[in-house]
Amino acid sequence: MAKPIIREPRWPAFVAMLAASGVYWALPEPLSVGPSWLLLVVIFLLLIPTVVSYHRGRFDITRILTFTANGLITLAMIVSLGFLIQGIPQHRESPTSMLRSACALWITNILVFALWYWKLDAGGPLGREHSAGAIKSSFLFPQMLTQEGGDPRWSPHFMDYLFLAFNTSTAFSPTDTAVLSRWAKIGMMLQALISLTIVALLAARAVNIL
Repeated sequence: MAKPIIREPRWPAFVAMLAASGVYWALPEPLSVGPSWLLLVVIFLLLIPTVVSYHRGRFDITRILTFTANGLITLAMIVSLGFLIQGIPQHRESPTSMLRSACALWITNILVFALWYWKLDAGGPLGREHSAGAIKSSFLFPQMLTQEGGDPRWSPHFMDYLFLAFNTSTAFSPTDTAVLSRWAKIGMMLQALISLTIVALLAARAVNIL
């Protein structure tokens, strides 16, 4: 008997894309790529055909559009972080503006990597839905270790990856989830490095102010 397909809700990931681009709007104009509102508009326009193609069953188009949106948000975050690092020695931003910028980039970092983990792990949401038996995840979530009373059909959803990304940016390491594959380890190292860089920049600026 074939395993029933349990659809994972996509709306949390779509909301995260809008949230990431919305937080990016909080950046001062000198730190953003183009007008700070531009990324939000582009992501919103991309999400329209993404939602339509998903509901029509054109998952190949949905996958391409989702990767495009994630890539744009990631690129914008990296470029803005570069602008922030470049502007610190020259004191381009006021302490208040820098704190706001660093917080915005830190939150964006969490959302961006949560989206990548969600999209890449075990073939993405579509691959996890059609997996026959246990999914081949790059992350060992605690629910996968539960034997008695556990649900063998359990698979991670976006909120699980968001929790993982949040822990990585705050503790600079996974907490309750083991990382198994090399690509996931590289991704988590990059996320922790970006988060550590933002925190170090804030500390260095605070010391300089004091």
